[in-house]
Amino acid sequence: MEQREHTRLWWNQLWRGIVIVALVSGGFLAGFIARGHESATAQESGDSEFKILNQVDQLVRDNFVRELPPDNTLEYAAIRGYLASLNDNYTFFNDPPVASSESDALAGRYGGIGVDVVRNEAGMIVLYPYPDSPAARAGVLEGDILLAVNDQPLDPNERLDVVRQMTRGEITEEGVGVRITVQQPNTTETRTYDIPFEEIIIPSIAWRVLAEAPELGYIQIKSFTSLTPEEVENAIADLRTKNITGLILDLRFNSGGLLQESIDVAGEFLNGGTIVIEQSRTTGEMVHEDTPGGVATDLPTIVLVNGGTASAAEVVAGALQDNGRAIIIGQRTFGKGSVQFIFGLEDGSSVHITASLWLTPSRTPLDGVGLMPNIEMIPDQNGRDVELGEAIRQLRQMLANS
Repeated sequence: MEQREHTRLWWNQLWRGIVIVALVSGGFLAGFIARGHESATAQESGDSEFKILNQVDQLVRDNFVRELPPDNTLEYAAIRGYLASLNDNYTFFNDPPVASSESDALAGRYGGIGVDVVRNEAGMIVLYPYPDSPAARAGVLEGDILLAVNDQPLDPNERLDVVRQMTRGEITEEGVGVRITVQQPNTTETRTYDIPFEEIIIPSIAWRVLAEAPELGYIQIKSFTSLTPEEVENAIADLRTKNITGLILDLRFNSGGLLQESIDVAGEFLNGGTIVIEQSRTTGEMVHEDTPGGVATDLPTIVLVNGGTASAAEVVAGALQDNGRAIIIGQRTFGKGSVQFIFGLEDGSSVHITASLWLTPSRTPLDGVGLMPNIEMIPDQNGRDVELGEAIRQLRQMLANS
């Protein structure tokens, strides 16, 4: 059975620590804390600060018996070693393809042909076009094996982030795009498509009226991107037209994203109060307060969480719990209580640097501990969504008592 990468991204993001503040100096923005964070100019280090490193570099260049890797490979390895010495899992370096993909994901939109790129169990790179995307309209089918890009044969062992970048690019009036050659599994026929780049929107939420409880709305937030607050507002407006009287907010497997956007989403459910407290070595303590007037302040709300709920998602859950605004149901959350700045570098790479820690409104630190739900539940071994069932029961009881 093929493992669709987008269903597994949450774990990689947890480990990478997707709770971000500001993508600065490289022209892309992604934030855990403040969009207004100004670009920091790196202080140039004199040769004396890295005298031994420079000495080793010269000795290697003068004496190493085999051909040296490209300079950027050596440079990236040195950077990764430098950051590893800080003993912080969330301070790390991304090479340009990974940095670009991350920027697109956090922005919630990009120029491309609109495909999910996955490696199947046979080791082949396959495509899954998004509905109504340029790729889907051109004729690309789910599970098509990608054989070539711009008439260049594709190595099946190529990194997926590199292949994704091949399917993305700048949108132009001339309709610049990419030529791909694909093959359906279990056939020998190949097909070639010239597909223009278009703006691809990556939805960060899904919503519906619950069929089993038509008086209740359900919103699943998959990640916090620059589009999420507006998406949540639109979802709530749509659900209100269906005459809902309560709401379930599903943050399970949400590994985080942009902090300011998570603050904005939490604010839609609050009518004043503290959302999150940030503590930094350089700027001291900052208390993020809600501005009254959210669009969902009157809706009884239940929040679903689990061990895959992290960082920015924990900010929302913690804010609603501490302000007495929602009941939290599920399992203890991941416990990602630090904040990263992302700095874009001149070659398109980026570096994540842990810049501060955050606390819930009650000043509870969650880093390495996680948030305890009000109602803890064990996942059902038979695949039944017992958390959702309990949320429906609790909401109906709340509504009956109101």
